[in-house]
Amino acid sequence: MVTAVLSDAEAVERVLVGLSDPIRRRILDALASRGAGTATTLAADLPVTRQAVVKHLAILDRAGLVVGHRAGREVRYLVNPGRLDATARWMAGLAADWDRRLHAIKRIAESVEEASPPG
Repeated sequence: MVTAVLSDAEAVERVLVGLSDPIRRRILDALASRGAGTATTLAADLPVTRQAVVKHLAILDRAGLVVGHRAGREVRYLVNPGRLDATARWMAGLAADWDRRLHAIKRIAESVEEASPPG
């Protein structure tokens, strides 16, 4: 099987889609606190069916946020923090870009204010 390599932008987009749903965020929280879980064990604590949890886990897996390992008839899922770390770095870079832009706007505004005659 050939695995497609995602660009950074595609990887970030998948993570953001994965995190966009509150049930998926609750699934990630549950996995992070438990260490691992199956669709059955996760569904016991959520207001959705096991089948819905399976679909949410598929989206999280596609986003690279969880990794599943077969254990008998079920799949045990673990959080994969690497993709979250990459997304956090992207968001920090985006915030730094905005900070630089805002600082430049502030400097321009201050220089215009200083050059204006009192009045």
